[in-house]
Amino acid sequence: MATAVEHNNVQRGPSMEKDHNGTSALDHAGQNGARGPKQRTPYDYGGNPLAHIATNDPEARLAAFGGEFQPGSYRAPNRKFGNPAPLGLSAFALTTFVLSLINVNTRNIGHPNLVVALAYGYGGLVQLLAGMWEMAVGNTFGATALSSYGGFWLSFAIILTPGGFEIESSLVEFSEGTFLNSFGLYLMGWFIFTTLLLICTLRSTVAFFFLFFTLDLAFLMLGIGYLQHDGAHPQGDCIVAGGAFGLLAAFAAWYNALAGIADSSNSFFVIPVAHFPWSDKGREQRHKVDNSSARGEV
Repeated sequence: MATAVEHNNVQRGPSMEKDHNGTSALDHAGQNGARGPKQRTPYDYGGNPLAHIATNDPEARLAAFGGEFQPGSYRAPNRKFGNPAPLGLSAFALTTFVLSLINVNTRNIGHPNLVVALAYGYGGLVQLLAGMWEMAVGNTFGATALSSYGGFWLSFAIILTPGGFEIESSLVEFSEGTFLNSFGLYLMGWFIFTTLLLICTLRSTVAFFFLFFTLDLAFLMLGIGYLQHDGAHPQGDCIVAGGAFGLLAAFAAWYNALAGIADSSNSFFVIPVAHFPWSDKGREQRHKVDNSSARGEV
């Protein structure tokens, strides 16, 4: 009988006994004992805020907009989801491109009425949907960025809809400067928001950082241009400068979108994006190079 009791105690063992907090000795051993490799979450961004990965290899790293981030091989866990980031980037790029051409006085168009349609349909609605799909696949940065800029284009269209919401015309009734000041503050608010996102790209890729850097400068120049008005018109040089930076941001967005779309199923080459040397991917690439012989080290 004693043998049976002892056998049962051996079978239970200290690892199965739980303390008053409900934690077993085996759990304590796992927490305080020898630790293995750090387990990553199912989404390992690899230094790129818009990249996703679903893999069984805990050491896997992705080049931004490369590898499994590409639509041809992207896999979301337990969901049949494609990668929504290139769609959102493309919607942002085209709408920004058209508005920026108007801001730099291309063909003397002078007024962004045509952009209102794009801002509602493509830059607004489509980009907002892409942002919501980013949330569905677990990418907080992508969801925040794309959804917010989708909201920007929708609000931009609401403000400038001719004869629609009458926001511009009602402000002009007070004075022309009232609308210009209000719109300038609106743009400066987006400059602040974009600066916050820019900080989150410092461990990403050069191409991704360049997109938000130029966009940040575009908002800054446009905001200053509307605030530094002459009473009837915004400051022309700042508006042109904002349009130039906007064009750079549009092409950078298209470049990043192409890098996310092009893969072996549809392209003969992969788009380079260049990693910062301090990023995770940049450090890994440096560690793969052995320069000890060149330095004369043994």
